[in-house]
Amino acid sequence: MYFQHVYDKSLAQASYFIGCQAKGEALVIDAQRDMDVYLEIARQNNMKITHIAETHIHADFLSGSRELAAVTGAKMYLSDEGPAEWQYEFEHDGLHHGDKINVGNLSLEVLHTPGHTPESISFLLTDHPATDQPVMIFTGDFVFVGDIGRPDLLEKAAGLLGTQEKGAKQMFESIQRFAELPEFIQVWPGHGAGSACGKALGAVPSSTVGYEKIRNWAFQYPSDEKGFVEYLLDGQPEPPKYFAMMKHLNKVKRPLLVEVPKHTKLSKDQFQAAYKNGLKVIDTRNKVEFAKGFLPNSINIQGNNSFSTWAGWILNYQEQFILVAEEAQMDDLTRKLMRIGLDNIYGFIDDVNDLGLELQTAEVIDIEEFKSLLGKKDVQVVDVRSISEYNAGHVKGAEHVFVGTLQDKLDLLAKDKQVVIHCQSGDRAAIAYSILRRNGFDQVKNYSAGMKEWLEKGNETVKN
Repeated sequence: MYFQHVYDKSLAQASYFIGCQAKGEALVIDAQRDMDVYLEIARQNNMKITHIAETHIHADFLSGSRELAAVTGAKMYLSDEGPAEWQYEFEHDGLHHGDKINVGNLSLEVLHTPGHTPESISFLLTDHPATDQPVMIFTGDFVFVGDIGRPDLLEKAAGLLGTQEKGAKQMFESIQRFAELPEFIQVWPGHGAGSACGKALGAVPSSTVGYEKIRNWAFQYPSDEKGFVEYLLDGQPEPPKYFAMMKHLNKVKRPLLVEVPKHTKLSKDQFQAAYKNGLKVIDTRNKVEFAKGFLPNSINIQGNNSFSTWAGWILNYQEQFILVAEEAQMDDLTRKLMRIGLDNIYGFIDDVNDLGLELQTAEVIDIEEFKSLLGKKDVQVVDVRSISEYNAGHVKGAEHVFVGTLQDKLDLLAKDKQVVIHCQSGDRAAIAYSILRRNGFDQVKNYSAGMKEWLEKGNETVKN
C-alpha cells in the first residue's frame, strides 16, 4: 500500500492519496481544488487515480473532487446518506453504510457517521495483502485528534434552523459506535489545529481509536447524552462568512477550474482605471510595511497561512479585486484563494509607490500611549478578537467587535471619538484598521502589540 497525507496549512485541511502499488490504482479522499498535487504524486509513483471520495459536503473549503475527476476520468464515490434535501446534486456513485470500495488489493468500508452533517461518512481501510483486519479510518470532520466535528454549521452557516441539537445527538450516537472499533486502528481526520471545524483540534496529524478513547473529551460521556450535547454546542467559534458559500458550491453543479490561473501584472494605467472604478484592493504585505504607506481604501490581509480565511470573511463572491503582492507570491496566493472559490482576481501590482497616488500611513501606538487613552470619555477602545478570547480576558473598558463581522457592525463605532483597536498580536488589528479607514474613520489608532504584550507586561484583564 502507498499512503500520503496531503496537508494544506492555510486551511488546516487534510486530504489523502492511497494507492495499491501492485495494481497501480489509487484513491484520493477529500481533494483540495488545486489538485495538481495528486497528479504529481500519481506520476511519481506510476499510479493512476481511479477513485475519488469525500467524507461529507464540506463547509470550509471548495472541494476539488470534480476537477480531479474531470482530468483523470476517475469515478466519484460520495455519500447518499442523510435526508434527500441535503445531498449532492451532481452525478456520482452513491454510498451507503456498509458499502465497500475496492482499490486494487485495498478495500474501504463505508461507515455512516452523522453528527457534523447528516450525510457524513467515514472510510475504514483494510490492506488485504498484509492483513484482513482494518488498519486505518478516515474520519473527515467526524473525529479529530482530541476533538470532534461541530454539529452547528448547517444552522449557522447554511441557515438550516433547528439542526444543531439534532446533529449533536446524532454525534453522540456515532461516537458510541466509533468506540467499538479496534483500538489499534489509526485515525486520520480531515483537519488539524487551526481549523474552525472544532473547538480544540490537536496539532499532530493522526491518532488511534484507543488513544482518542483516552484523551478525547467526547469519549468521557459514555451515557450522558445531555452533558455531551451541552458541552459540544458550547463555545464553538463563529464560522467564517464564506462557509455558507462553500456548503452551497460543494453541493450543486458549478464551473470547474482544472488549472491554477495565471494573473496579469497591471500597468499603472490599468490599475488606476480599475481603482477609480471602485475595485477593492487587497494589500497582502506584512502589517509593518502596510502601516508605513498604503493605498487609500485598500485592505491589509497579510499573505500568510491565515490569508484565505480572512479573505473569506472580508470579500464576497460577486466582486473583482486587485492584489498587492510580489509576482513570486502570486501562485501561492492564487491557490489559497481558489481553495475557497475566490476566483475573481482582476490582476496584481507589486509596488504601491509607483502609481502616482498619495499613500496613507497607519497610526500605530505603543503600550504607554495605549494606557494614557484608557478611560477617557472621548476614546472608544475596541477589541477585535473572537468573542471567546474577549470573554476569557480583556482590557477593562474595551468593547468587543470581532474583525470578521466589523464591516457589518460599523454603527457600533463612533466617528466623533478617538477609536483605538487591538487584537492579540496585531494581524487582525491591521485588517480592522484598514477596514475602518476605508469606511471613513479618520481618528483610528492601532495598539498593534495587543494582548500579547499587555499580558507579558503583567497588566490586568477582566472577564465576562
